Amino acid sequence: MIRPAGDEDAEALARLAGELGYPSTADEMRARLAQLSSNDAVLVMEEDGGVVAWIHVAVVFSLESGSYTQIAGLVVTESRRGIGIGASLVRAAEEWARSRGTARLRVRTNITRTATHVFYERCGFDHTKTSRLYEKRL
Repeated sequence: MIRPAGDEDAEALARLAGELGYPSTADEMRARLAQLSSNDAVLVMEEDGGVVAWIHVAVVFSLESGSYTQIAGLVVTESRRGIGIGASLVRAAEEWARSRGTARLRVRTNITRTATHVFYERCGFDHTKTSRLYEKRL
């Protein structure tokens, strides 16, 4: 079952983020959920009463290219990967994006996550750009 995430999912969201190398606490995740706007959605896949995956999508406005929806995060617990859960969440994200009037869905993925690249291509995404991310701590 796919449904919107709530505060009660914070522990599961944090655990899953940790599986991708982004360790978080339930309290941190609750604080992040509280900062989301109507331009964001976090959807979870629930199986047998537990959250096994989540996707975060957000409408982004860019002066140079207009509005689009971006997948800001997607994780499926390792034991449930490869059986269609991620693809189901991507389809739910597509529906959400269309309901917000955006005509493009984008995702950025680390160049080292080659299995992820194959996954997104199977979901119908085209590889349109390779770039570098620069970060400056403030």
